Amino acid sequence: MDVSAVVWTVGSSAAAFKLLNAAVDKFPIPETARRNTWKWRNISTSCIHSVITGVWAVLCFCLHPQMAEDLIETHSAFSHALVSVSIGYFIYDFFDMVLHQKLHHSWELLFHHAVVITCFGISALSSRYIGFSVVALLVEINSVFLHLRQVLLMANLAKSTLYRLNSIVNLGTYVVFRISTLAWMTRWLVLNRDNVPLLSYTVGSVGMAIMTAMNIVLFYRLLRSDFLKSSLEAKKEKEK
Repeated sequence: MDVSAVVWTVGSSAAAFKLLNAAVDKFPIPETARRNTWKWRNISTSCIHSVITGVWAVLCFCLHPQMAEDLIETHSAFSHALVSVSIGYFIYDFFDMVLHQKLHHSWELLFHHAVVITCFGISALSSRYIGFSVVALLVEINSVFLHLRQVLLMANLAKSTLYRLNSIVNLGTYVVFRISTLAWMTRWLVLNRDNVPLLSYTVGSVGMAIMTAMNIVLFYRLLRSDFLKSSLEAKKEKEK
């Protein structure tokens, strides 16, 4: 995929997710979510992106297993398109948050998106490290449950069995597809130091360090909110 094709795919993806966001507004919204319809649309759009890219990332390795052996040069047009489409989504979501959310509420995600756009952009434009980027997109498998958790909270279903089940699956997939994947990617980057140019290695290393720190903090927040807090509340109820 040449540079013009990458730019076209990225632009088309950003426009498609913008249209998808508008389409979500046409569907029924829970009464409890109507006080913040923008957030409902944003999370719903993000959840759909996660489903698409999570499945797409798995298919990339299933259809082109050679990519797993060489994450730098080997890739297919299918996997290159995935990275470009994801860049489009993150650009769309970046500006959606800038326009509709206060900075002190969104700065972490804006920073995350900027790092992802930079790293994926280098990969897509240079047609190198596509495999590495696809590995990074495996985290979207967990993002499906992470976004579903927010949807259930906004729908006032925090005490439902579905929410509890999703919390367990969310935490499990978080460990497998976020923490473990990030650890594996960091290890791969260190082991392949001699095969990666200094600029790409520096950008990758900084990006991985930032992502790892952010994901550890988020993991603690999820653990505290969905398990430690509920355990303490249950204990207090028994004491009464």
